[in-house]
Amino acid sequence: MTQGRGSALLVVVVVLMVMVVVCHRGVAEAATYTVGGGGGWTFNTAAWPKGKRFRAGDTLLFNYNSRIHNVVKVNKVGHDGCTTPRGATVYQTGKDQIKLGKGQNFFICNLPGHCQSGMKIAITAV
Repeated sequence: MTQGRGSALLVVVVVLMVMVVVCHRGVAEAATYTVGGGGGWTFNTAAWPKGKRFRAGDTLLFNYNSRIHNVVKVNKVGHDGCTTPRGATVYQTGKDQIKLGKGQNFFICNLPGHCQSGMKIAITAV
């Protein structure tokens, strides 16, 4: 009987250790992406996400001249129509770090004409 309890305890400990490793692995694999690559957040960046695989928890780094651009986290309607929904978060530092949530994430520059000139991205994070 004692042998059975010892084996069960060992199994529980192994399962807990595997869970800790799996959870830690997910956190350790979070990546940081510089939006637009070397050119940063600027016009014609709408295609930048193509070919990249994003995960929830990854960080987007938006580098830009804060005197002439910004970053606004919007919904699909805001992205597609280049509009800023009420209550949208506006970033203006020029070095904004934004963590991706699971599912669709949309960002635009809401200064006049910028979104319409390709300063918008849509990213799906798994």
